[in-house]
Amino acid sequence: MLFREDALNRIRAGRVSVVFRRWKQARVRTGTKLRTLVGVIEIRSIAQVTDVDDADAKLAGYPDAPTLRPEIPGNPDYPLFRMEVAYAGPDPRIALRSQNALPADELAALRARLDRMDERSKHGAWTRAVLTLIAANPATRAGDLFEAAGYPDLLSFKRDVRRLKELGLTESLDVGYRLSPRGQAALDRIQVTTGQGGRKARPARPHRR
Repeated sequence: MLFREDALNRIRAGRVSVVFRRWKQARVRTGTKLRTLVGVIEIRSIAQVTDVDDADAKLAGYPDAPTLRPEIPGNPDYPLFRMEVAYAGPDPRIALRSQNALPADELAALRARLDRMDERSKHGAWTRAVLTLIAANPATRAGDLFEAAGYPDLLSFKRDVRRLKELGLTESLDVGYRLSPRGQAALDRIQVTTGQGGRKARPARPHRR
């Protein structure tokens, strides 16, 4: 579920506490936490309803129900869902990215996690190669990196970079990525090998227009 940035800011400020969507079926559940541009948004409750009223429209940031109805995202033929939402704090990955001390036990756990990700991959070990490539090519378009990382397509490369981001190792930029302080510290201390059947990153080639 996507929110516009202005809506996210109003939720964070407490000015919006209810949102409506039309879906074929519910896409979130009570308790779902969504990481967004402004931090974590929690779904406090969700229910299918038949219509909106003026009271809920005001909670959604609109003056009345007639103003809100045409603004509700989704196919008008789909069921209407009412969700209570609230700001649940900053994205925990932001704090994680800055944790670059990496004591021995934490480093060992991180190395084991990366090893498992490599072992479960259908296309060979990739974690060290991707970290090394991003370290050498910060702020470079993903489209200029995926082939150098040995990926057959852009989507699978972006998916794996997101997995590294979940561990606080990479950061997304307006263009491309960079290693976080945690990611750089990890790369400096983890042996950069691809292992049997793994991939080795090649130098990235700039995109030619």
